[in-house]
Amino acid sequence: MPTDSANRDLAERLSGVESRNVTFLRPPPPFWTDAEGATVRDAAGNTYLDFTGAFGVALAGHRHPLVAERIAAQAGRLIHGMGDIHPPAVKVELLEALAALMPWPDTRTILGLSGSDAVEAALKTAQLATGRHGIIAFEGGYHGLTLGALATTHREHFRRPFTNRLADHVHFVRFPSSVGAAEGVLSEIDTLLSGQAAVPIGAVLVEPIQGRAGVRIPPSGFLAQLAELVRAGGALLVADEIFTGMGRTGDLLACDHDRVVPDLVCLGKALGGGMPLSACCGPREVMDAWPPSSGEAVHTSTFQGHPLGCAAGLGFLAALETEDLSGRARRLGSCALDYLTATLAGREEVREVRGRGLMLGVELRVPGPARTDAADTADMGLAAAVAKSALDRGLIVLPAGARGEVVELTPPATISGRELEAGLEVLVSAITAEATR
Repeated sequence: MPTDSANRDLAERLSGVESRNVTFLRPPPPFWTDAEGATVRDAAGNTYLDFTGAFGVALAGHRHPLVAERIAAQAGRLIHGMGDIHPPAVKVELLEALAALMPWPDTRTILGLSGSDAVEAALKTAQLATGRHGIIAFEGGYHGLTLGALATTHREHFRRPFTNRLADHVHFVRFPSSVGAAEGVLSEIDTLLSGQAAVPIGAVLVEPIQGRAGVRIPPSGFLAQLAELVRAGGALLVADEIFTGMGRTGDLLACDHDRVVPDLVCLGKALGGGMPLSACCGPREVMDAWPPSSGEAVHTSTFQGHPLGCAAGLGFLAALETEDLSGRARRLGSCALDYLTATLAGREEVREVRGRGLMLGVELRVPGPARTDAADTADMGLAAAVAKSALDRGLIVLPAGARGEVVELTPPATISGRELEAGLEVLVSAITAEATR
């Protein structure tokens, strides 16, 4: 599917007004103009099947009616409030709805606009609750790019320009891929928690499944062992469920799969149904480490608890329940995993097919060192070439992993069986085409 003049023109206009660091424009990408369900249309009128869910945001599909209706109704009454001074009533509704879903009997929440916001709030909460500011995070982890969250994000591409501004009390440990590796990782964490860290550890931050690193799934039982170890060491287990949470992996939270209740949960992406909305949730006994407001909040922002975002969140939660999005993700994801496993079996270029729910990864064999500051898709691994080939065929997927070796799939849970099958066929065709070049 060729890039048409409308997209090229928009790319040229964008390059004239936006920082060159933000949008990748070689070649000019599709500029989205409208989307519904799992389908996206660009400025040139081309249509695509979206297997990214727009970075995992559109779990309920693009422009879900329940989300759109809530936003429209709210916009007709109140677009902006005064967050922590004169709060919008709809914020109370959202917080109550979230509390009813969380695993603690008495939940408290700090709302934000981005995943980074939720992580920042969680790290601050952990420091207040434990009196310790040391952090353990995992290699391959991605938690956002604001300075506090960036300090816990592992990828050097993001960290290097700002290293001298980042907190130096974050310890990175390996993210285990096997039971044997998990034993070594847990032993290292135990050592750090037992006083061997220069700065006492107050938080262990983990993605139950690493997303941007390429859908990396820890061995069964690891999260439960980690939770036990962390609590014994007097720290808090912070689950970054921004990508995995709210039904993406077939459970409300990915931690539910291992029957783990973390001390704090970070939510985002799907939660807002397409609007910027995130949350740091935890039990009252942990969250009450924050002092009561004296009229000047310690942690807040102008748009915290924004009415339109809260309304969208309520629309998403309604869709989550009425359409059983978690169950759909579990069933459709299982079908997709079975199809890809069977279809790609024995192919030399495919190292592994893995996933849980509608969070899937196809790892390809890519020789050479890990990428760093790749400036062109040709330098970013076979998965990037597959993504371009798929795009030319009308399917949107993204590369992931430290070497661009994983094709990542996070389609909407509202996708039809026919759309899912069609997209998977296109993906297999793209992998075959690129592997034979």
